[in-house]
Amino acid sequence: MGGCEDNARVYALIKYRLSIIDIVYLVGLLAVFAGSGISKILSRGIDGLCPQKFFIFPVYLLIAYTAYAILDFPLNFYRSFILEHQFGLSNEKFGGWFKDQCKAGIIAYIISLVLFLVFYGLVRHYPENWWLFVSAIWIFFSLGLAKLIPIVIIPLFFKYKRLTDESLRQRVMALAHKMGVAILDVFEIDLSRKTTKANAAFVGLGRTRRVLLADTLKDKYTPDEIEAILAHEFAHYRLKHLWKLIAMNSLVTLATFFLIFKSSGYFLKVLGIPSLGDIAAFPLVLLYFIVFAAITQPFENYISRILEKNADLMALRVTGRADAFISMMDKLSAQNLADRNPSRLAKIFFFDHPPIDERIALARSIEIEK
Repeated sequence: MGGCEDNARVYALIKYRLSIIDIVYLVGLLAVFAGSGISKILSRGIDGLCPQKFFIFPVYLLIAYTAYAILDFPLNFYRSFILEHQFGLSNEKFGGWFKDQCKAGIIAYIISLVLFLVFYGLVRHYPENWWLFVSAIWIFFSLGLAKLIPIVIIPLFFKYKRLTDESLRQRVMALAHKMGVAILDVFEIDLSRKTTKANAAFVGLGRTRRVLLADTLKDKYTPDEIEAILAHEFAHYRLKHLWKLIAMNSLVTLATFFLIFKSSGYFLKVLGIPSLGDIAAFPLVLLYFIVFAAITQPFENYISRILEKNADLMALRVTGRADAFISMMDKLSAQNLADRNPSRLAKIFFFDHPPIDERIALARSIEIEK
């Protein structure tokens, strides 16, 4: 156990450092992109070559994304391929990993293109109220995306099928019914093709709502332990945590756009960009989001940890199996190399769930109450 915990701590420390490096590196690249005039040169060059003005931003975004993918490749390759193999957490070969990276890049490009075409259109047509309209559309878009994730995006990376273990399937369906959660069905996802980590998820909205069980979890955990995991996921639904998180993220989005609306004029003047509606201002908008997200992250993590604790409490009380919850947490932390007891600073900045040791202590306190 000690060796596993040592590995988990080393792995976690590397991940923390890489997260900080990622943010600093991206901020630096965007600052150079905007401050050196490269963004302005690129947008003006595309404008001169594109007879159809509609295509200026799609071409600009494609070039910018491709340049970032190339510049970020060494760091991304180490973080998501070398490091995962080094700690025995990945089963993927380079070809499969690279294919997934390309898919993720294309999806990110399409989503960003849609969102920023809306952004630029509204900034130009509603100079005084655009921040309200853009925020509303981005929020509704994220809700629509949540419905599409299980039926469009996940199948691009994994294969999944209806759970063949009928006894376990019926048990999950009964738990969902007991907790008042309507689900389409229970599916098994082939996570083992890519990783040794285990996971389970309750995804989708409305009619697309479904349970996904990783084969790495289904084959190594007892039915009681799987029930403990899913009771936690169903508790989020019962306690309306999704809508609370959507409300919190919506406020952050609204605050970010309002901040851009009120303060971007100064930075645009420094950069020599005539207006926010100019495509050359794209890196400046991204900088606002990245810096503001970094500032608000501790608060968002704090709120999320409270919601996760409440979901744990409901799951423990519904199932009445604190022992299964504890053994599941022990297994999951060892399998995923989780940092069971992080430093206070790491917890504040990197943990949107309570650390494993805290969750186990909660379960033990519930068991004592009984």
